[in-house]
Amino acid sequence: MPKKFNPSFVEKVLTSFIKEELSKFHFRKGILGLSGGLDSSVCAFLAAKALKPENVWGLIMPYGQLFKKDVKDAQTVGHHLGIQLKVIDISPMVDAYFSQHPTQDKLLKGNKMARERMSILYDFSARENALVLGTSNKSELLVGYGTLYGDMACSINPLGDLYKSQIRELASHLGVPEKIRKKNPTAGLWSGQTDEKELGLSYDEMDEILFHLVDKRRPAKDVVWMGFNKDHVEKIIRMIKKSEFKRKLPPIPKLSNRTVGHDFLYPYDWDK
Repeated sequence: MPKKFNPSFVEKVLTSFIKEELSKFHFRKGILGLSGGLDSSVCAFLAAKALKPENVWGLIMPYGQLFKKDVKDAQTVGHHLGIQLKVIDISPMVDAYFSQHPTQDKLLKGNKMARERMSILYDFSARENALVLGTSNKSELLVGYGTLYGDMACSINPLGDLYKSQIRELASHLGVPEKIRKKNPTAGLWSGQTDEKELGLSYDEMDEILFHLVDKRRPAKDVVWMGFNKDHVEKIIRMIKKSEFKRKLPPIPKLSNRTVGHDFLYPYDWDK
């Protein structure tokens, strides 16, 4: 990882980013899903600084009585910042669907839960005229650890170029409670689920490998030579390749002179 990480500078850049991006589209408010975890807490802290607390909405969307402690942690963050908070239980919507289309696949259920949360988030974004702020970090985006049109969906993503380990540093600088900074990361999908257990390696190790592969553009053999586990390096490369579609807009075949994503690339104020 980069030896020099200046959290004060990063805070300044990201708060300016949030403020400027919202103003481009004439929004004053931001809204995000607040899970009680590290990433969403950091995003909430940044949004409150950028937009003022009264202009930030945090939706807490648990599945029934699972992760009660995370709900309390999310409420603690929201009350500390003074942002708008709302708790919405997603279990009635999710259970209604799976009562008609049952499955024992935890991943299918988890994806449905993530997309249900985003559906609610976008509904409230329209109700409150607030832009949806993303909370996916660079580590997760690179390996595709997220649900497409679920937790990966957003209008802007302030955290997308920060590795998980960097977000921990930023969280400490911003004053995010230590309890949240030291929690085992979880997507809140089922009891006992943790990110690192699903990924099969720690964020610290994954971030180091990703940094050398992506930022430093080192070939896999060089990264292994540096002392990293060969199986882990190869696994991460497979995950990056397999999840490429999650990091792109849906491809459009070119049939005309002006095709969205190919030729029609003017900025938002192209007609001024």
